[in-house]
Amino acid sequence: MDSSPFTAEPSSSNDTAGRAPLVFDVIIAGCGPTGAMLAAELRLHDVRVLVLEKETAPKSFVRIVGLHMRSLELMAMRGLLDRVLRHGRQRPAGGFFAAIPKPAPKGLDSAHPYLVGIPQPVIERLLEERAVELGAQVRRGSAVTGLAQDDEGVTVELADGERLRSRYLVGCDGGRSTVRKLLGVGFPGEPSRTETLMGEMEVGVPQEEIAAKVAEIQETTRSFWLRPFGGGIYSVVVPAAGVGDRAEPPTLEDFEQALRAIAGTDFGVHSPRWLSRFGDATRLAERYRVGRVLLAGDAAHIHPPIGGQGLNLGVQDAFNLGWKLAAQIRGWAPEPLLDSYQAERRPVAEDVLDNTRAQMELLSTEPGPRAVRRLLTELMDFEEVNRHLIEKITAIGVRYDFGDGPDLLGRRLRDIDVAQGHLYSLLHRGRGLLLDRTERLTVGGWSDRVDHLADPTAALDAPCVLLRPDGHVAWIGDDQRDLDDHLSRWFGEPAG
Repeated sequence: MDSSPFTAEPSSSNDTAGRAPLVFDVIIAGCGPTGAMLAAELRLHDVRVLVLEKETAPKSFVRIVGLHMRSLELMAMRGLLDRVLRHGRQRPAGGFFAAIPKPAPKGLDSAHPYLVGIPQPVIERLLEERAVELGAQVRRGSAVTGLAQDDEGVTVELADGERLRSRYLVGCDGGRSTVRKLLGVGFPGEPSRTETLMGEMEVGVPQEEIAAKVAEIQETTRSFWLRPFGGGIYSVVVPAAGVGDRAEPPTLEDFEQALRAIAGTDFGVHSPRWLSRFGDATRLAERYRVGRVLLAGDAAHIHPPIGGQGLNLGVQDAFNLGWKLAAQIRGWAPEPLLDSYQAERRPVAEDVLDNTRAQMELLSTEPGPRAVRRLLTELMDFEEVNRHLIEKITAIGVRYDFGDGPDLLGRRLRDIDVAQGHLYSLLHRGRGLLLDRTERLTVGGWSDRVDHLADPTAALDAPCVLLRPDGHVAWIGDDQRDLDDHLSRWFGEPAG
């Protein structure tokens, strides 16, 4: 940063003169879904958290976002699902991949085989309320403008000149992340080549006329629709003529012009609830961690919204990072644990970027992509193909590389039945869990961070599994010595 003393790389100096005290363990830049979820996860482990949000008030526009199966499972693991379901609308888990209208395959491996549509301000509010309930501090109107890190922590400079100190900083501040830019982390990928307008508004023509026109246009233009929400409100998605400044929201006139260019009519659109634009830019941060500063959510990856994966990917980043960063701060993290955040989550983001690239190609009106779309539509009649694509989009197919072992190793475990009810109800505290059908094993000196359920009736096709706090299977077996080795690998040295 020009002549500022604030630098991104850690300093080797032990001179602490002039530094503010380490008041916080973690400062999070950004109070969107990723930042709020991360704050809540950290507070489960008594980590002192401050969330800085540059906006002075929550978003006012009512954009509907979708929570996929894996994100719904995460909400269930922390006791949040009932809150979400009260404010959302369930719909079938099908038709996600490139908007190809295929129903979801039967028997999906989840207790929540559906999508929940929920207004974005509502899910952000629910997650922020949860973080605050658990003791996180949230400061609005606080924009990060500088940072410096040393051997002991990170100094964060705000727009008003105030400086704050914490042990770690996490940038959850979106695709234009200030934290990422201050770190100098590369963000390679492809810039937007096309742009699409999206919004919710009322229309002035009958629904039958709209449906007929939309069906006609979608024969050649897939990235176009007007879908009724009820109460006279329609979701409108229409290609724009060029690529504009995403920092500037479109106007109703922009929608009218784009609709007339595509459909020959603007459908009498009026009274918009919210208007936005999105492009097909696709970028991935070269690194998720530089010393004591980490990136999560859109600060680490951006991609087109097709398939509805963006918010979900960020929330899942937070779920993976939270317990690992807390372990580092609490002093029991094994040496490579925090670095496993990038090792596990960056490949997942790479896969999401690739599948959105593929989906965008399948929306093209060119003859080649249209032929591929027709072929894929046929292939999706095979249940295995349809299932694979649904599991990819909804993230229930994610498998982390934990080494050789059964297929379940590294995967998340669904919410199975146990003697106490449902498995996920035992994960509300964000701790590890040994699910022991043999009733012979013990977590011993790890009992301060790993729970133990001895249940021979558990609906599990394995003798025992060790679950990480994020619900992924870290070990399968029935040998105590082997279990102890894996407890050490994931949960550090035993107490005492």
